Amino acid sequence: MANDKLSDMQLRKAKPGEKPIKLADGGGLYLEVQPSGAKYWRLKYRIAGVEKRLSLGVYPAIGLKEARSKAEDARKLVRDGTDPSEHRQTLKAEILNRREVDRLADEGLPPLGSFENVARDWLKTVHEVKVSPGHAQRTQIRLEQDAFPWIGRRPIGEIEAPELLLMLRRVESRGAIETAHRVKDACGQVFRYGVATGACQRNPAADLRDAMRPVQTRHHAAITDPVLVGKLLCDIRAYQGHPVTRIALELSALLLLRPGELRNMEWAWVDLPGGTVTLPPEVMKRKKSDKVDGPPHLVPLASQASELLCELQRLTGGGRYVFPALTTSQRCMSENTVRSALRRLGYGNDDMTAHGFRATARTMIAERLSIEPQVIEAQLAHAVPDALGRAYNRTQYLEQRKTMMQAWANYLDQLWAGAQAGNLRVV
Repeated sequence: MANDKLSDMQLRKAKPGEKPIKLADGGGLYLEVQPSGAKYWRLKYRIAGVEKRLSLGVYPAIGLKEARSKAEDARKLVRDGTDPSEHRQTLKAEILNRREVDRLADEGLPPLGSFENVARDWLKTVHEVKVSPGHAQRTQIRLEQDAFPWIGRRPIGEIEAPELLLMLRRVESRGAIETAHRVKDACGQVFRYGVATGACQRNPAADLRDAMRPVQTRHHAAITDPVLVGKLLCDIRAYQGHPVTRIALELSALLLLRPGELRNMEWAWVDLPGGTVTLPPEVMKRKKSDKVDGPPHLVPLASQASELLCELQRLTGGGRYVFPALTTSQRCMSENTVRSALRRLGYGNDDMTAHGFRATARTMIAERLSIEPQVIEAQLAHAVPDALGRAYNRTQYLEQRKTMMQAWANYLDQLWAGAQAGNLRVV
């Protein structure tokens, strides 16, 4: 080059000074000699009216000829309107991305930007933090079984509604209509997370609202006819199986608890002198945040319930659980115990379920005892709409609930007595 000013000999003989020394080669290229003796190639250039510097390497690893070649390549980029520094960063990012893609492939993991990659990030970052471990595990299993095999490795930004619907049709085809809707909902949350993180532009699951077969809602079977409830109580009190199971059946009718809350009950929660059972928030059916910070659930005990617990205390009071497993006191009663007992008494899945005792109480307390709905809902531990309401719900309607629970127990006794006497009159 005509404007070259440096030679190899000059470069070799260049000595450091007290301050950095710049040896110009022309066209913005120069060698910067640091006081430490280190020598760096730099290129000064101007783009969009802004003066910038670009590092081209260290001398003598990068010789004069190679430095000039690098400088010329950078000047061409400037002439084309491209900033060499930004171009270098882009190339570095592409190299790192290719390395990451290769690493994921070697480990059998989904590619970056794929639906599965974004979904697993959402599961770990958002979903697992927000919901219970069991809920998070069920969501992960649904995605792994019904979504990832079909769209998992597809770039999330390229998935459109027809492709998503085809995937969900496969779930519907095996008769799992509710599961298909749950998979769609989970995918929708993944797409919304993808939009928020820049992985995709829109949520195609939102377009499927009217494209899927509707879920046929089926409530837990429950008996609400007073005569039939009286007969059920007679059958329960005449139960010939294990006495702990019999008492579990009776308390299912009296306490209005969910089956899981009842069977996991611990003696430490029971205050017989005070006439209450206090369920910790972590065992309740709530959002994860409410399990941590929410109030406990208070269950007032009618005198009949207290008598049953006193009877049960003589049988299981030495252990942790009120209803221990029949084979070991280290675990609570199986979730199938009450259900199986109802089957032995002749009540099938379409007649009565363990969860159905709550529906029985909810319906009959309102219809037969004329209790205000909000009092019943408070006892059933149904969440109120807003967080402020939940904060003040710790003892909401407690006195009314005490009165209600005793009235409900008395009413059940009346139904039982009527059935015992053969009285089929509705009470």
